Amino acid sequence: MVEQSKAAFDPDPGSSYARIEEAANEAGLMVMGALHPRATQARNLESGTLILLGAAGAFWPALKTSPEWMDQRPDPVDRWSLRVIGNMAQNLGAQAHFPFGGPPYAPFIDWALKSGRTFSSPVGALVHDTVGMMISFRGALHFLSEFDLPDASEPSPCTTCDAPCTTTCPVGALNVKSFYNVDACHNYLSSAAGQICMTGGCAVRLACPLSKSAGRLAEQSAHHMKAFHPT
Repeated sequence: MVEQSKAAFDPDPGSSYARIEEAANEAGLMVMGALHPRATQARNLESGTLILLGAAGAFWPALKTSPEWMDQRPDPVDRWSLRVIGNMAQNLGAQAHFPFGGPPYAPFIDWALKSGRTFSSPVGALVHDTVGMMISFRGALHFLSEFDLPDASEPSPCTTCDAPCTTTCPVGALNVKSFYNVDACHNYLSSAAGQICMTGGCAVRLACPLSKSAGRLAEQSAHHMKAFHPT
């Protein structure tokens, strides 16, 4: 299990959403959601402010020039996240949480849905109001104090979408009835036809109109697909 960063968890009274967002952008990350656990009854937390961080368009170039990528050891994305978000937590006076390293795992899905910026799509996969289905949460920062957050009261983008995600999967692995047929997905990815998804990314996730805003490179998607479906 990955230890949460507890070093220098000294709440900074100067913490603000704008300051955190700036630090995230400088690191190649983006603020993908924020919430007050007390008001939203977020799992595993009772108070304070939680900021969810995910991969931005600048994430992949930052990773490719990092020591975690250069040393060619396993799990460069997770190790990069531990270092970068751990440093952010120390600098900003927060405690870092990560979606990997379990069990047990931090309840990122619960946190994301309660942030008001992530929703369940018609096929069950999460969809974000900015990056669509190209969601990649890399960590979260928990601050002991509550501070002002931007309003996140817009409805799900799926309410006005034609839902191409429901008809795109060649084998119906992501669908509106059973949501996700894992075996069908892996079997397809092992086939010759499935190499399109392996090298370019999941066809369903790419079909979401908002996914185009993620700035996701095919090389980045291929890396994640290989981690999901090792050959």
